[in-house]
Amino acid sequence: MMSKERPPEPLDFFIWTVEDVGLWLEEINLGSYRQIFKENGVNGEYLEGMSMFTTEQILRFIRRCHMKWGDFITLCKELRRIKVACLKGEQKIRRPWWAPSCLSVVFVKVAKRNRQSRVVSLKLEP
Repeated sequence: MMSKERPPEPLDFFIWTVEDVGLWLEEINLGSYRQIFKENGVNGEYLEGMSMFTTEQILRFIRRCHMKWGDFITLCKELRRIKVACLKGEQKIRRPWWAPSCLSVVFVKVAKRNRQSRVVSLKLEP
């Protein structure tokens, strides 16, 4: 075991293991949930899937992990930050040479509109 574990790279957060998620929780000051997330098998794929959760599923998750509501909000905010980092990284790599940057303005408008129509929005439209 290394003395200082490095937090996982956001770019591949959907392939994070439960250990990676644990390190990330420490990083965002939610380390107290590390064990319970591990017991519930919360990995990157699970985090990625949370954007599709219904309100009921979200509440079930919060209950199962004994999360405080404020901590859950923090989790969502940090998750959204990671998704943004992820998308930015992907755009650098994958944005086709012919795609004009002005297109992103349209995406942002759509994303804003979508966000307003959802109460708990973890989904981030590119």
